[in-house]
Amino acid sequence: MAVMTRPLLNRRLAEFGTTIFAEMSALAARTGSINLGQGFPDTDGPEEIREAAVRALRDGRGNQYPPGPGVPELRSAIADHQRQRYGLAFDPDTEVLVTAGATEAIAAALLALVEPGDEVIALEPYYDSYAACVAMAGGTRVPVTLRPHEGGYVLDLDELRAAVTDRTRLILLNTPHNPTGTVLTRAELTAVAELAIERDLLVVTDEVYEHLVFDGTEHVPIASLPGMRERTVTIGSAGKTFSFTGWKVGWITASLGLTAAVRSAKQFLTYVSSGPFQYAIAEALRLPAAYFDGLRADLEAKRDLLSDGLAQAGFAVYRPAGTYFVTTDIRPLGAEDGFAFCRSLPERAGVVAIPNAVFYDDREAGAPFVRFAFCKKTEVLEEAVSRLKRLA
Repeated sequence: MAVMTRPLLNRRLAEFGTTIFAEMSALAARTGSINLGQGFPDTDGPEEIREAAVRALRDGRGNQYPPGPGVPELRSAIADHQRQRYGLAFDPDTEVLVTAGATEAIAAALLALVEPGDEVIALEPYYDSYAACVAMAGGTRVPVTLRPHEGGYVLDLDELRAAVTDRTRLILLNTPHNPTGTVLTRAELTAVAELAIERDLLVVTDEVYEHLVFDGTEHVPIASLPGMRERTVTIGSAGKTFSFTGWKVGWITASLGLTAAVRSAKQFLTYVSSGPFQYAIAEALRLPAAYFDGLRADLEAKRDLLSDGLAQAGFAVYRPAGTYFVTTDIRPLGAEDGFAFCRSLPERAGVVAIPNAVFYDDREAGAPFVRFAFCKKTEVLEEAVSRLKRLA
């Protein structure tokens, strides 16, 4: 029998194995631990939105292929959302594209806009699909590291500027930022915008946590800044805002040319997806402000509950300004290896977390940091806090 000598996996993906989320979720299930690793809520979103999906299914809306760019009702709701909240005007017919979650939006944007050899700057630590999508596009990722400072994480604008070369094609932003919880300020984003204009760069910005900002923090879409609408692809998603992560409804908003480019790649990925759910999310985006305010207040209280409990257990805590994740430093507990710590945590405390090192090119820089998710029921977080106090 002949033996294959060439590796089966495309060399661009050879460095990417099974995601840490799959590993740690399996560990949680195997040990019966509380899963504060993977970022999914443990309750469904609004009942009226779930019923809207059921109604669409029963009425036969979306059960067959929906339009490639997304159903008109959802595209109109996305355009209205961007205009009413941020003053951004997009044509729902030509400047809005519905995707299979934000993950496909990221993949389609990078496959469409990046040529082999192009450099893509990403804020490190970064969501793991960013690196894989840059690799699939044939690009080279260039990390610019957010660094701990005074209880949070900050962007070094000088480091960002120094990272730009003649080969840089685009900057990949994420704000509010997973995993650090950083929300880039208007001043920081203005500096990024000025750099993009000066060096003629595109910006792809992942804003799926736009509604999850705390302590009166302002979320500023970089597309709303002068000169940026025509060079920015903004990515949004229903999963985080409405707690239906399994529906996989995401979108991009961008200028006509950028949307057409991304659609050219997207049509050969899923083509279409989530038909009936698109109608439901169109209704979700039109929920009253009270829903969004209540979601934010609920998660802010849960952030404080988990952050305080982690501090009492002995972690150094970086209290997030946004998202539903909190990053901790394990060195006060006498540990330095986040992988080893997270793999032993179920046995020690019956809780699962994620080692931040998986979000870094420089694994040493992320080694002592561990991420916990607080998008869980209050009673689950209270039990997790009680268990984690064993570490103290």
